[in-house]
Amino acid sequence: MLAGDPILELQSNAIATLANAQIPGQKPWLAVADWISNFIHNVSEDFDTVFIDTNPSFAMYTQIALSAAKSLVLPVMPDDSSRRAVQNAIALIHGHRLPSEMYSDYSFTTKLKDDNRELPRIHLLAKNRLTQYMGAASAYGSVMREIEKYIEDAMRDRPDIFTFSSIANGVEDIRDFGTTGVVAFAQGKPFTQLATGAHNISGRNTQITGENLRKCRDAMQGIVRRL
Repeated sequence: MLAGDPILELQSNAIATLANAQIPGQKPWLAVADWISNFIHNVSEDFDTVFIDTNPSFAMYTQIALSAAKSLVLPVMPDDSSRRAVQNAIALIHGHRLPSEMYSDYSFTTKLKDDNRELPRIHLLAKNRLTQYMGAASAYGSVMREIEKYIEDAMRDRPDIFTFSSIANGVEDIRDFGTTGVVAFAQGKPFTQLATGAHNISGRNTQITGENLRKCRDAMQGIVRRL
């Protein structure tokens, strides 16, 4: 595991300054963008798959992560901010429906394509905050359908930026993990290692039922199958 930095924003300006430096005969932006790629290359014989959890902003450190990725998992919530986030991700990474061509000259897309680099393709939309009380007929379902409609439109325009050809093959519903998720996070354990029964979390006993734990494990298996 390569741990993140809890105060990464303090380094953000320095990273951006290095990336945007004008050095004759050099490509500083690409050199900085390759930081994680270089790290992965050095451990490529030890690992088959690498997962990168990155900030949803489009700061330079996010672009470093994206330039090292081959496939993208976009978590979406049933709200308007997620709809905009999906639109922004497709526009910023793949240059799809940019508001003006003037942006393309300085875009992440152009910088990688000019160096014959491959752009990461969207592999999965993980639909979050779906509980047993939030079905397709709820307000949450309406927002999710709007997001899926945008993805379908983008697939018709740019099928090359997706790893799937049908929206049904690229979306996974994920129920809210609730208390079980809170306990797993607090103890730093995957659901496969979490036990049922009482758990002391910050001095309070919290119960994990077998049924809820099974549902959480099933939800994670659904994501793994998609990957």
